[in-house]
Amino acid sequence: MKYIDVFNGDADGICALHQLRMAEPRPAQLITGVKRDIRLLSRLADMKHAEVTVLDVSLDSNRAGLLVLLDNQCRVFYVDHHFAGDIPHNCNLETHIDPHPETCTSLIVDQLINGKYRLWAVVGAFGDNLNQKALEKAKSLSLSTVEINQLKELGELLNYNGYGASVDDLHFPPQVLYEAIRPFESPFDFYHQSQELEQLKRGFGSDMDQAAEISALLETDTVRLFRLPSESWARRVSGVFINAKTHEKPSKAHALVVSNTDGTERISVRAPLNNKTGADTLCRAFPTGGGRAGAAGVNALPADNFNDFCKAFEKTYTV
Repeated sequence: MKYIDVFNGDADGICALHQLRMAEPRPAQLITGVKRDIRLLSRLADMKHAEVTVLDVSLDSNRAGLLVLLDNQCRVFYVDHHFAGDIPHNCNLETHIDPHPETCTSLIVDQLINGKYRLWAVVGAFGDNLNQKALEKAKSLSLSTVEINQLKELGELLNYNGYGASVDDLHFPPQVLYEAIRPFESPFDFYHQSQELEQLKRGFGSDMDQAAEISALLETDTVRLFRLPSESWARRVSGVFINAKTHEKPSKAHALVVSNTDGTERISVRAPLNNKTGADTLCRAFPTGGGRAGAAGVNALPADNFNDFCKAFEKTYTV
C-alpha cells in the first residue's frame, strides 16, 4: 500500500502532521508547499489504491483532486478547519472538518489522539494566531510563562517560514522543516537544539526590522489596510506582520496587500479578534479567494479589482 501525507506548509499543517505521525507512525510520501499553495491534491491525479492523509487544506479548493482520488479507489483521511462546502459521501472518505473560527487543524488532531502530544497542538494554535485558545490549552499543561512564550515563538517562526510566492522565498522548504522537527517528541527540545530554528530567528528579526517602517495605506474606525513591497522579505513576513497588527488593534479588521510578480495582488485578511467573522465570505467573492471566517485571503487578485476589494473590505466590517 502506498501512503501519502498531504499538508499545508505552515505551522498548523506541520504540527498537525507531526502529532498524527507520532501517534500513528508510518513512512509516507510528503506533499506540501508554501502556505498559499492550497490545491495540493491536484498533484496526485495519477495515484491509485493509496492511503492519503490530508491536513489543513480546504476541501472546497481541492474538491476536483479529491474526487479523482476517490474514483481511483484511494482511501482518504481528511482533517481541516477551512470552508469545505458540500462533503462527498464515499465509503473511502473519512473527514474531520470543523470551520469554527476558534479551532485549527492541530487542535482537531489533538482531539482525535486524545491530547497525547498536546504541546505541539499548542505550537500549531499559536502559529495559526489562535493565541487565546493556545493559552487555554497551555494552561491545562501547567506550563510556566517562559515555556508558554517559547511555544508561542516556535509557532510564529514555523508559520513565518510558510509564507512566500514560491519555495524560493522560504528559508526552508516545508517538507525539510517537517523532517527537522520529526525526531523531536518535545517542542522544547526542538526549540533549544534546532539549527533550523536559529536560522528562522535571524531571518525573522531582519525581516521584521524592515517591516517596522510600514504604515497603514488605509485606516478607518473599523479597518486597517497595509501594503508591503513585492520583495522576498515582505512575502516571508506577511503572515506574522498582519497577525501582529491585528493584535495591536483587536477591534479592527486588517488586510495586507503584496503584489505578485505577474502584476496581480496577494491579499491577506484578518477579521477583528473580538468578532472573527466575514473574512472567508469576503475573500471568496473574488477569484482565487478562500480561507476561514477569522482569516482568509485572495491569492491573485487582478489589479483592476483592487479598488472593488477595498470597498468590499470596508463594507464588510462597517457597523
